[in-house]
Amino acid sequence: MHKLILSLLLLLTALPAGAAEQQIPALWTAEEAVSYALQNSPDSSIARQRIIAAAAAMAEAESRFSPELKLSSEYAQTNNPMYSFGNILNQGKFNNNLNFNDPGRTDNLNFKIQAQYRLYNGGSDQAAVEAVQAGKTGASANLEAVHQQLGFEVVRLFLAIAQGQEILTARESSLAAIRASLAVARARYQAGEVLKADMLNLEAQEAAADEDLIRAQNGLELSKREFLNILGLPAGNVAIDPRDQADQAPPGTLDSSRRPELQVLDNAIKAAEADIRKAQGGKRPTLDGFASYQGDRGTVFAGSGESWMAGIRINYTFFDGDRAEAGIAAAKSRLLELKDRKVKTELALNLELQQADLAYKEAGQRLTVTQTMVTAARESARLTRNRFQGGLILSSELIEAEKRLTDALVRQATARFMRQAALANLRRASGIRQFDPIASASQERQQ
Repeated sequence: MHKLILSLLLLLTALPAGAAEQQIPALWTAEEAVSYALQNSPDSSIARQRIIAAAAAMAEAESRFSPELKLSSEYAQTNNPMYSFGNILNQGKFNNNLNFNDPGRTDNLNFKIQAQYRLYNGGSDQAAVEAVQAGKTGASANLEAVHQQLGFEVVRLFLAIAQGQEILTARESSLAAIRASLAVARARYQAGEVLKADMLNLEAQEAAADEDLIRAQNGLELSKREFLNILGLPAGNVAIDPRDQADQAPPGTLDSSRRPELQVLDNAIKAAEADIRKAQGGKRPTLDGFASYQGDRGTVFAGSGESWMAGIRINYTFFDGDRAEAGIAAAKSRLLELKDRKVKTELALNLELQQADLAYKEAGQRLTVTQTMVTAARESARLTRNRFQGGLILSSELIEAEKRLTDALVRQATARFMRQAALANLRRASGIRQFDPIASASQERQQ
């Protein structure tokens, strides 16, 4: 059964690597990106390997409850009196004419089968199994923690790309507006209607807008490369679905107790408690049952013989220099440390959840403010351009209006995507996967 489980785990681990090249979409959606990362990211693969290792450790621990069976065979020649005499006895060729001090050269072909089963060892083996079982469950919880963090990072980078594209569009629009106004200023300068200083101001603003555009392009490219990296892809083109806004349902209740990090610690505590029982087993006796059967063949005396032996063996250590006591003390100390660490982690995760909730609310308020800001800045820029073209205002006023509009558009894009990223972070802080339909349905019922 353990071999079957290990084989299935190995198969599941190997499948994504072979299927990765066939699953890359032309346009990424946030949900597709999360699903792809969970299957192909090196972080997921590392966590899955830990589960496989834990399953193997579980099989090893449980093997202690199975009998041990050994088969051995050897052939030897000797003239050592003790061994030669033993060979003669085992082969059933003893007679009164033998010289015990010099029975001569003998040979022997021996084969032997032995069985041993530990009947009792103070509960150490059972405690070891329980410790490994807790470690295996903890490895699964660790994989869930990796998946939740990985899902959030994928959504965050997806939103960073979408935000970068909107900011790039805003910078391009700003540059186009500045260049259009500059063309008007140059025509009016040729006609003697504006001062050269006004035209130079617009040219300086054009250079600044061009620089902002370059920064936006580089920022977008960096986000795309980080996106590929977290998906486990070394290179490639990144195109996201412009209709996808990575919308998700907010958590119905704020509860950090669902975090898999706490499950990891709970299982570590269970393992530590089992380690104490395992260490305490070292102060108890062990009881083994054993049996063996062997056959001996010789050519010198042309004899053969068979024999068997069976019995029980008990061992008890009266004094070990307090080695067992030291092991028990170390295991208890480890348990207390883990319990304190869990308390600290609970406090930290609860604070993290509260911070995520406040950040989500703040992002919603900022989005409302920026929407009003964009509406006002867009109308102000329109009126200012018309007045500049009519020769009613200076270029400095136009530049300020264009700056306000571009700043408002950038703030709006940033606020919108920060709110979505804050929502993704709130789900992570609540112990919920990104785009988890079961969790979402449950939350909607609670609301």
